[in-house]
Amino acid sequence: MSLAVVTLKKGEGRTLKAGGAWVFDNEIANILGSYENGDIVLVHDFDGYPMGRGFINEHSKIRIRMMTRHQDQEIDEAFLRMRVKDAWEYRKKTVDTSSCRLIFGEADFLPGFVVDKFSDVIVVQSLALGIDRMKENLVRLIKEVLAEDGVIIRGVYERSDAKEREKEGMEKRKGFIGPEFDTEVEIVENGVRYEVDVKDGQKTGFFLDQKYNRLPIQRLAKDAKVLDCFTHTGSFALNAGLAGAKEVLGVDASELGVHQAEKNAALNGLSDKVKFLCADVFDLLPKLEAEGEKYDLVILDPPAFTKSRSSVKNAIKGYREINLRGMKLVKDGGYLATCSCSHFMSFDFFTEMLRQAAKSVHVRLRQVEYRTQAPDHPILWAADESYYLKFYIFQVVHEK
Repeated sequence: MSLAVVTLKKGEGRTLKAGGAWVFDNEIANILGSYENGDIVLVHDFDGYPMGRGFINEHSKIRIRMMTRHQDQEIDEAFLRMRVKDAWEYRKKTVDTSSCRLIFGEADFLPGFVVDKFSDVIVVQSLALGIDRMKENLVRLIKEVLAEDGVIIRGVYERSDAKEREKEGMEKRKGFIGPEFDTEVEIVENGVRYEVDVKDGQKTGFFLDQKYNRLPIQRLAKDAKVLDCFTHTGSFALNAGLAGAKEVLGVDASELGVHQAEKNAALNGLSDKVKFLCADVFDLLPKLEAEGEKYDLVILDPPAFTKSRSSVKNAIKGYREINLRGMKLVKDGGYLATCSCSHFMSFDFFTEMLRQAAKSVHVRLRQVEYRTQAPDHPILWAADESYYLKFYIFQVVHEK
């Protein structure tokens, strides 16, 4: 059966031509041929020049997600195996693969498909209709490719319960793919042991993107008094505790997260010096300031305060509030680790916000380092959405 042909308007497809993977609904001039949502279609420029193949969905503003730039490339089993194999080979070269992000959507040229590996379990997120049709095949291929290296996957859990699926006209989905297994999975990262709840934890259960950003915390935390805000399941706090911090307080608004963090502290024999508190960070920081508390190291790892361009202005206010409060809690000469995981909170916005916050509380920031997400969450140039994590470490110096 011949594929439908989608022709772009003249002057459109700028993202695609720059190396991105998306064609938006308002970039299309016409479509010739019949198709169903989720089908593979051919994409042509306004003058008929072939741009490649992708899957189409009329329910989404991202009308087409590209699978290949080659017009004649069949999207078959051999093609999908190549994509999976390439992703795995890249991880083997760049990260510790005991637990890692195996596939990162568009940045691994499998749009809308995310896979995290926690020890011998994988967690799958399928966020686009076209890739959802390929999900079972992709899971099988992942298991086969890893098995070739002696890595056996004992269980697969699906966490396609994100709102993005609704934008694609799909229902949220959550559950086992294949045989059931214990969904509390133990992993080791940077020498720290964690119990990951792949069934009920946030997103896929654990944030792997900060893996290598947690390591410098170990260097700074020795003999330190540490405050870890938005601790989730305690990862930064536990890295500080393992490195010999004097005392650590981790704070999160989620009771489930705090409970898991306490279990993780016990798992590492750190319950005596790493404590956790269920509280709203926005309420707690001014309270700690009023009580005269000071810390050698303050860590701010908030959730994304904005998931759209329209709410960036309000998000900046939130980031500014926690950062200026955090700066005031750092001792003179102490350290601040601060980040944003929102794609829409750009590097420039985030950096300028920090500059303003420091100015308003009369401290000077001496940059120790700037980092982004771990290499298993690769940043694909021209696919701007793949660059989302900004992570700074500063020494906070009081004006004298």
